[in-house]
Amino acid sequence: MLDFFAGTGSTMDAVYQQDAEDGGKRRCILVQLPKPLAGGEVAGWTSIADITRARLVGAGKRHRSAVPMFSGDVGFRTFKLDTSNIRAWNPNASDLAGSLLANLEHIEEGRSESDVLYEILIKLGLDLCVPADLREIACKPAHSIGGGTLMACLHEHISVTDAEPLALVIALLRKGYGTVGLILLCHKK
Repeated sequence: MLDFFAGTGSTMDAVYQQDAEDGGKRRCILVQLPKPLAGGEVAGWTSIADITRARLVGAGKRHRSAVPMFSGDVGFRTFKLDTSNIRAWNPNASDLAGSLLANLEHIEEGRSESDVLYEILIKLGLDLCVPADLREIACKPAHSIGGGTLMACLHEHISVTDAEPLALVIALLRKGYGTVGLILLCHKK
């Protein structure tokens, strides 16, 4: 289900209720622009999207307590529109060496590992609800997406000597998982 005008989240509340009643596993996407509240801040909320998030947390708790046998998912993820987390390559042809040095850091400042990971998933067209685990591979934390379909190491320091062991372990895992994609991206905080 897709609701482009989420408001206070009544659609997702109804989805939670229906799932609690019939044991369904429906998924829903709500879209709500962070429109400021007309009267300013109210109870710690500054936008309609804040109210939406608060209602969904409360609705999940309410439906779980109303139907104790309900074991369905009442969680949700929140995404915000923003510019890319990955800095675009825009070289100065007259100063290529300077351009290379200026682009050593290719992640926009203030972006988290999670920001970069979800942008990669979106750009690859992958479902944002697939299982994602964090595991250690060759002494570096790596994200295993979709049961190993995609492996992404977004650690802030990946040296040349780190890259080869990471790739070798991924290659070994590939035999067990089938097709595996690998992304090694040095991310500085």
